[in-house]
Formats: sequence, C-alpha cells, structure tokens
Amino acid sequence: FPPRRTAHPRAHRERRLAHDKMDVLAQVTEFVGVPAWGLLPVALVAAVVLFVVFDALSHVVLKPFKSPPVIGTWPVIGGMIQFLKGPIGLMNNAFPKYGEVFTVPVFHKRITFLIGPHVSEHFFKARDADMSQKEVYEFNVPTFGKGVVFDVDHLTRAEQFRFFADSLKSDRLRSYVGMMVKEAEDYFGKWGESGEVDLLDALSELIVLTASRCLLGREIRETLFSEVTTLVHDLDKGMVPLSVFFPYAPIEAHRKRDAARRDLAAIFDRVIQARREANAHEPDVLQTFIDARYRDGSRLTNDQVLGMLIAVLFAGQHTSSITSTWTGLLTIANKERVMPTLEGEQKKVMEKHGGKIDFDVLAEMDELHYAIKEALRMPPPLIMLLRQCHKPFKVTTSKGKEFVVPKGHIVATSPAFSHRLNNVFSDADTYKPSRFRQPSPEDKEKFASFIGFGGGRHGCMGETFAFMQIKTIWSILLRNFEFELVGKLPEPDYEGMVVGPKHPCTIRYKRRKL
Repeated sequence: FPPRRTAHPRAHRERRLAHDKMDVLAQVTEFVGVPAWGLLPVALVAAVVLFVVFDALSHVVLKPFKSPPVIGTWPVIGGMIQFLKGPIGLMNNAFPKYGEVFTVPVFHKRITFLIGPHVSEHFFKARDADMSQKEVYEFNVPTFGKGVVFDVDHLTRAEQFRFFADSLKSDRLRSYVGMMVKEAEDYFGKWGESGEVDLLDALSELIVLTASRCLLGREIRETLFSEVTTLVHDLDKGMVPLSVFFPYAPIEAHRKRDAARRDLAAIFDRVIQARREANAHEPDVLQTFIDARYRDGSRLTNDQVLGMLIAVLFAGQHTSSITSTWTGLLTIANKERVMPTLEGEQKKVMEKHGGKIDFDVLAEMDELHYAIKEALRMPPPLIMLLRQCHKPFKVTTSKGKEFVVPKGHIVATSPAFSHRLNNVFSDADTYKPSRFRQPSPEDKEKFASFIGFGGGRHGCMGETFAFMQIKTIWSILLRNFEFELVGKLPEPDYEGMVVGPKHPCTIRYKRRKL
C-alpha cells in the first residue's frame, strides 16, 4: 500500500480555527437567542447605537481638553439639521448661550465658529499650512474644474492668484471702466421716461453683461452671450447646500451643472484656440489667463483657463449684483437721510469733470463708496467664510475665556452675523454710510471688524474692481433718475448659498437730469 498522506500543518490549523469560529458563533446565537442569519442586523443596530452614544459623549465627556463648547443637539444628525435650516438661525440661537466661540457637530465633522473680531485674528492671519481653504472649498471643483484654485496645492494656487492679480493692475482697471460705462449707459438708455423695475433682476442682468465684456471677452459678449448666460445659470444653480457635503451626489442640479460645464468647455476651447492661433491681444481677463505663465514656463490648458474664468465670475458676479441692489434699496428706503449726500457729491464731481466717468473720477466719489460699503456690511452676500484647521490654536474671548481649537476642525467666521454686533458697529441694524467717514471710521477700530471682502492673507483681490463696477452703475443712475421704493424693503434671503434680497425688489423710477 502507498504511504498514508498527512495533512499539512498549516491546513490543519486553518480547519481547526474555522471549527472553533463555528463553535463560538453557535454559542453566541444560543446566548442571544437569535439564529445565525439574524446576527447581522443585530450587529448593525449595535454599531449604530454605539456610534450614537460615542458621538453624544464626544460633545461633553470625550471632547479634547479646553476645546470650545459643543452646542446641545441630537447626536450625529442634529448639527446637520440645524446647519441646513440656516447658519444665521443656528448662530442666533448659539451665540447668546455659548458666546463668541462654539462648535457644531455635523456628522463626523466639527465646525467651530469664531464670532466677532476679538476672536477672529488667527482665522485671517494664519499661514495656509496652519489654516487652509483648499479642503473646505473642494466642493467647488466640479464647477470650476480640475487643476485650478481648490484642486491644486497652495503654492500653485498662489501662482494662479498672481495671474488674476495681473488682470487687475491699474492700467487694466482703467480700460475696464470704459467698458462698464458703455454697458451701463446702453442698458439704462433702454428704460422709459418712467416705470417700475425689479432692481435685483435689472442689475443682475447688467452685471452679467459687464462681466461678459470685461472678463469673458469680446467674442462671448458679441456672439455667444445668450448661450453662455444660460449655461452659467445652470452652473450656478448646481451649487446647492447639499453640494457642500456631497458635491457629486446624483441629483438633477448636479447633472445640469456637469452638462453645462462640458458645453462651456467646448465653447471656450474654440474661442481660446482661435486667439492662440491668431496671436491675439484683447484687453480682458480671458486674455490675461491665456498669456499667463507659471514660474517654470508652463501655461494653463484651455480647460484650466475656463476654470479660472468661472472662479472669477462666481467670486464677483453675485457679490456685485447683490451689493449694487442693496445699495439702491437701502439708499432709496432712507432717501431723506442718505440721498441728498450722494446727489450732492455727484453734482460736485460733475461741476469739476462734466459728464465724464473714468477710473480717476470714480476714485473721488467717497460718499458713494461709503454707501456701497455699508450695503455690503448690513446684508453681505456670504454668510460664512471657512478654513480647515491643520494645527491647534488658542483663542481668547472678550470675556477672558480660553479655548484651544483642535486640529481637524473646520473653522468658520460669519460676516453676516459679526457685522450686526453692536459692540463692533454702532446702531448695527441701521443703514448709516457715514460710519466709514474719516477721521474715525468704525471699521478701523478693531482688526477684522469689516470682513465683507474677507481679510488678512486671503482678502478679496477683486475689491477695487467691484467698487468700480458698482460706482459706475450708481453714478449713472443718480445722474439720470429719481427713485422711490414700491412696497416694503425686502428681507435678506438666507435660504440660498449666496444671500440676496427676497423678491420682489420693485422700485419706481422717473427720468431726470441732476
């Protein structure tokens, strides 16, 4: 007979281990009184319960030492529900109870709010290595595209911001004013002798026309404006509150966003390629991005040029249209107190320069500047500014309480909430442009008091462009029309990603010469 085969020692151990596991499983099923096939649901329920208990304990018992207080809410989903209801309501409820620094749990993440200038200095002054934008704004990548802004490291992003800064040099800004004046005069020239308009709709349309000419280029403005505007609208509507947490969720808004991004890429690829082949030199931001070179000599691809344009358009379009609308609504609502100062300034400027409006003339309009800035203070378009904390930092409240914000937290500050604090701005709920006058402007008393354009390391580079654009619009309107509000002053619409006035924003106009 052939010799008997013996099992390999390793195979023997594996069979024995499997047998032992079956014995353990049998003992567990007997102990809990549940058949083997029913253990999986039980295990899932147990895991959920443990997760909920752990999440609840992490709000108080297990939270890091000296970390900010966590708002009282339901475990796991409570913070998300409150956040999606609206950050302003959340802050209104939390601020009186917890003060200037508090944490909101959103699923597995923690958002720590820093409310007011006393606790916000590190937020604006920290290095990117300590507090970065990239992680918290990555939800913009499907809209902006790959290889630009929040899809690159901070060194590459700094170079891309340099490209944008090049497009905002004084010689470029001077050329943009002429384009802005032409678009505004043509647009308002179509208004009748008198009538009613929805101011938000009208100024949003004008801002898109101006942006198309200054940013997107002559070809888009003259031949492709309607098509591109429709696609940009779909791109815009693809950014909903859910996008912040789930930017690739399979919803209709995201599908339209992605389709619009592809169609825009095809349109701009043709325009950009034609310019490259013709060696064109147009006076717009599109040309600046086409000509831009990194320090190593490489350039942006056509799709990245589009991504940069979209980022610039999104950064400025809503801010300008909303702020120009609020400037008008708040001025008209307070016309007896505010309008004489603005009209008087325009008369003085016209006596000196005639009807001319250019970069230098706009720079002389201080009172109009204050009116715009005050409109941006009261209902700023952005509810929150965000950073990702990579290094723990200490924060001391105005009452002397010290907290340490842990690494990994999302850190938020709120222009919309902080601008309405009476210890920062006097009579904070009153539209009062004079608060910014020299020699004692209120926003200069504390660092980061006014953060309508951000601040510190990441202040908005388009601030001068925005003021020029809005000053141009309202200079022309103040010189040619008188206004009155129809109905009540609209409330801010805090349900959107960008906060504008609720519709209707109806005003009545009558043509006249100042």
